[in-house]
Amino acid sequence: MFIDEAQISVSSGGGGHGMVSFRREKYVPHGGPDGGDGGRGGDVLLRVNRSLNTLASITPGRHYRAEAGRPGGIRLRAGRGGESIVIEVPPGTLVRDAERGHVLRDLRGAEDEFVVVQGGLGGKGNKHFAHATNQTPRQSTEGRPGQTRRLRLELRLVADVGLVGLPNAGKSTFLRRVSKARPRVADYPFTTLKPVLGIVLFGLEDGFAMADIPGLIEGAHAGAGLGDRFLRHVARTRLLLHLVDASVGPEEAVAAWRTVAEELRQSELRLDRKPAIVALTKLDLCPEPGPVIEALAAAVGGPVAGLCSHTGEGVEELLGRLRSTLAEMGKEAPDEASKEGEPSGGAQLG
Repeated sequence: MFIDEAQISVSSGGGGHGMVSFRREKYVPHGGPDGGDGGRGGDVLLRVNRSLNTLASITPGRHYRAEAGRPGGIRLRAGRGGESIVIEVPPGTLVRDAERGHVLRDLRGAEDEFVVVQGGLGGKGNKHFAHATNQTPRQSTEGRPGQTRRLRLELRLVADVGLVGLPNAGKSTFLRRVSKARPRVADYPFTTLKPVLGIVLFGLEDGFAMADIPGLIEGAHAGAGLGDRFLRHVARTRLLLHLVDASVGPEEAVAAWRTVAEELRQSELRLDRKPAIVALTKLDLCPEPGPVIEALAAAVGGPVAGLCSHTGEGVEELLGRLRSTLAEMGKEAPDEASKEGEPSGGAQLG
C-alpha cells in the first residue's frame, strides 16, 4: 500500500527531579548534601531510512512518547536519562507543523536526521545549593517538562525524471521497458493508482531514477481524478518526460498535450516551469506517425521524440537524450518548480 501522508503527535520525555539528600556515614559527623541531579528526558527524532519508500510504517494518529528521565539519587548519583525514540521515514519526507502548517524540515538526504522535540533537562540536586551560609540546603529543582507537537508528514518522491501524461498515455509500459519496476498495465484509464519508482541503468554505476505519476486529467489541479493528490511528487523531479499517445491522431495528440500542460501550469507549484521533454508513444498503433509528430512539434515549439515501448523503437534514443539533459542540468534537484524565470533545457510545457 502506498501511503504518502501521515499525521502524528510526538512528546519528548520530561527531566527527572533533583534529589534532596545528606551524607550519613559513621565517623563522618558533618556530612554535607549529596543529592544527585535528575536525568534528561528522551528526544523524539525523525531519521531517513533509504530502504523505505512510503510512510506505511507510521501509524496515523499515533502519539509517540519518549521516556522521561529518572530522578537523582543519594551520594550524588545522577538519574538515568530517558530513552529517545527514532521514527524512520523515507527520503523526500517533508515535516510540517500540523497546527501552523509551516515546514520544519525537508528530510531528503540518505543520512538526514531531525530532532523534532527535545527532552526536558533534569533538575538539580541539593548539592548545587550549598554555600557558606547554607551548608545544609533542603532544596532542589524539578526536571523540566518535555515538549509536545503535532506533525504532518508528506512524502514527495525524489526522482530524476517524472513521467506525466493523460491516463493510458503509455507511462507505465515505458517504465516497465526501461527499468525493473513493474507498475500495473491494462487497457483502461487510471491503471496506475500510486506513484511507482524505477531505476534506469547504463551499466553498474551510471543511471537515474524515474517516477511514474498517475495520469492527469482536466481539472486535476482542482481535485479531479487522481492527479491533485500526486502532483506534489512531480515537484521533486529534475526533469519531466511528457508522454502523449500518438494513436489518437494529430489534433487529439495536441489537445492531450495541452490538457496536461495546463494542469501543470495551474498547480500551486507551477510545474510547467520545469524542464521537459515531450515524446509520442504507441507508434506501432499509428498508421502515419509523421503528421502527428509534426503537429505536436509545432504546438510544443521544439523537437518531439517518438517511441514504441513494445518493440523498443526509439527507446534507446530517448534514454540517451534524457541522460545527456540530466548531465547538463547538474546533480542538484530543486525542492519545487522555480517561481521565477523560464525552464532551462527541453521543451516548454505550454
